[in-house]
Amino acid sequence: MPAQNILWFSQVNHSDIGEAGGKGANLGEMYNLGIPVPNGFVVTASAYFRFLDENKLNEKIKEVLKATDVDDPEQLQNASLKIKTLIKKSTVSEELANEIMKAYKKLSDYGGLRNVPVAVRSSATAEDLPDASFAGQQETFLDVIGESNVVNRVRDCWASLFTPRSIFYRQKKHYDHFKVGIAVPVMKMVKSDVSGIMFTINPVSNNKSQIVIETIWGLGEYIVQGKITPDQHVVTKHEWKIETKYCTPQKVMLVRGEHETKEIAVPKSKQEAFKLTDAQIIRLAKIGQKLQDHYRHPQDIEFAVEKDKLFVVQTRPITTIQSNEKTLETQKTITAAPDLKGEPASPGLASGEVVVINNPKDVARAKKGQILVTEMTTPDFVPAMKKVSGIITDKGGQTSHAAIVSRELGVPCVVGTSTATKVLKEGTTVTLNGATGEVWKGIQQSNTIPSEIKNLTAAGSTLTTATKVYVNLGEPDLAPEIAKRHVDGIGLLRAEFMMANIGIHPKHIISEHKQHLFINQLAGDLKKFCDSFNPRPVIYRATDFKTNEYRYLKWGKYYEPEEPNPMLGFRGAARYISAPDVFLMELEAIKKVRNVMGLKNLHLMIPFVRTPKQLLEVKKIIATAGLLRSPTFKLYMMTEIPSNVIMIDKFIDVGIDGISIGSNDLTMLTLGLDRDNAEVAPDFNELDPAVLWSLRRLIKKAKKRGITASICGQAPSNHPDLVEKLVKWGITSISVSPDAIDRTREIVHWAEKRKILRRKKS
Repeated sequence: MPAQNILWFSQVNHSDIGEAGGKGANLGEMYNLGIPVPNGFVVTASAYFRFLDENKLNEKIKEVLKATDVDDPEQLQNASLKIKTLIKKSTVSEELANEIMKAYKKLSDYGGLRNVPVAVRSSATAEDLPDASFAGQQETFLDVIGESNVVNRVRDCWASLFTPRSIFYRQKKHYDHFKVGIAVPVMKMVKSDVSGIMFTINPVSNNKSQIVIETIWGLGEYIVQGKITPDQHVVTKHEWKIETKYCTPQKVMLVRGEHETKEIAVPKSKQEAFKLTDAQIIRLAKIGQKLQDHYRHPQDIEFAVEKDKLFVVQTRPITTIQSNEKTLETQKTITAAPDLKGEPASPGLASGEVVVINNPKDVARAKKGQILVTEMTTPDFVPAMKKVSGIITDKGGQTSHAAIVSRELGVPCVVGTSTATKVLKEGTTVTLNGATGEVWKGIQQSNTIPSEIKNLTAAGSTLTTATKVYVNLGEPDLAPEIAKRHVDGIGLLRAEFMMANIGIHPKHIISEHKQHLFINQLAGDLKKFCDSFNPRPVIYRATDFKTNEYRYLKWGKYYEPEEPNPMLGFRGAARYISAPDVFLMELEAIKKVRNVMGLKNLHLMIPFVRTPKQLLEVKKIIATAGLLRSPTFKLYMMTEIPSNVIMIDKFIDVGIDGISIGSNDLTMLTLGLDRDNAEVAPDFNELDPAVLWSLRRLIKKAKKRGITASICGQAPSNHPDLVEKLVKWGITSISVSPDAIDRTREIVHWAEKRKILRRKKS
């Protein structure tokens, strides 16, 4: 007997995922469990597969997918558009169309209306499982009225199985595109007076004894979009008491109009009132616990209230809980008042003997276990930074060299204390807390308490995102370990660390005719990165030493001028054009890695390019050296100067494969300040409207011109709310310090989900 095209919720339970999909099976399961669920029916996955067969779509779709590199955003987008167009232009058989229309009429009769408004929702047959969630990847259509409209929306749901994110997700999860079907639940709309979301564990702390409930006035879209800050109730299980509750004033809400949703003002009497009573909250919490007990897994539940009647409209497993979860990890904190305060730069607690080093020539004095105290660090401090247990600086902020490198090395660090080199004496013992920016004299006794910083899920280590998450690196010895992490490649490989390890000014090496030593050592370091990450991309940023930094290298003072403001001086592309001999050694090292060692995942990025003419001149040098842009060799440009923002089209016209935004320099140059100058450092703000405008312009222009856009400054690591903006604008990758990889991946996943939901509602 052929499988049915239509199943009512009363005919479906959790074992019917193959026919009803995860969402449909859950709705049927809850309906039959006695949970208040709006009535409805499911257009089964069998109906979808028959539709594909009747229209001979399988082979056509396979051809499109076979020719698509899902890691190429443009190819992925084009493939999705082609497949969705194929599906939407295909015919729904008369037999199936009639069955859907009859079921809709029957549902309307139950509702006492001629044409009842319904929600037509996608339900992939592999979704909402404990090990994989397709949630938010397919379409949902609300307030659908009329028989033919329901049929058309069902077909649109089928097409949404091939959105870019859906294709990408299945490919990376190794799901067969043609074994994942899609069912379409059709259910009565709830005219929500109140909408909300309930988690049967605390989603931030993973506290399993708490249920968290968030509510808003009106339809649920505004809570999903984040447009309205909801009320929050935290309920303690078993005791069934409201542990905490917060009421957030709400001035507007979304309601159903005659033909579409509309925003209206919340009546003044309700604007500052709780959306639900305590009794309703406790009732909800008990329903949530009943669902968790039934499914034996914590649940993420959507609900709505209409005229005091409660309806559960969806439940799915919370997939961000890991079996080896490391939540409630502890971090030592000290209750004594600190002797010195600075900016937290790299988390962790460390005690040791102070070694004060202000001249990079003296870095060899640093010993294992000591606390390095210095005015500020430069790239040639790295050998010392790798040895010590902690770092304290007078100058700098959370995006300074000391902060960035210490996070990469995993060394606790406090920056910007102003007076550390004066008040902390050589040989004395100190304790620092890199998470709070505090420093104490002596070894301090500590307490162990839950760390808010680490009190997060480990979801980022397993989540798949369409936006790539890259890492910023520079120290070769770290490459093998970092490569084991869930990271898509190296978005910023800093040349300066490797140059500092060589230790001699490159022009002196040239004067001694020992270029081969420089090339071989640089190539050897590059090989470590490329070997560890292969086949993931490694984007090498050519040297961007400033003159004061070059002077610290051996023989450096003989080759470098003394500049009053090195940041705005002889650096980046201008240096390559004026004296290309050092740059040519770098290019030879790249060629050796790619052509001799066979590591084709190495690419090149040019920093600090002031004009399109400079970019053209640098490209000529690269081409003369025998490195040509190709599908396997990409050329990127750092965008970190206001001229890059203003003239981005002209730069792209010269010919590049992508841009990488250096948010640190771009912020300083946009706001006209030095982040390492304690007098003005407090005004360094990567979220300044002028900086955000520049970021948006660069990303939007890159997307329009068909090149990639990344960001490799510290801003995404420091500002999770910025990540959402970057994803919304269409950034293709985000490159962060190693300590921020998993956290950034989790935020990107959340932001992509919100972006998809916003698109569906628009």
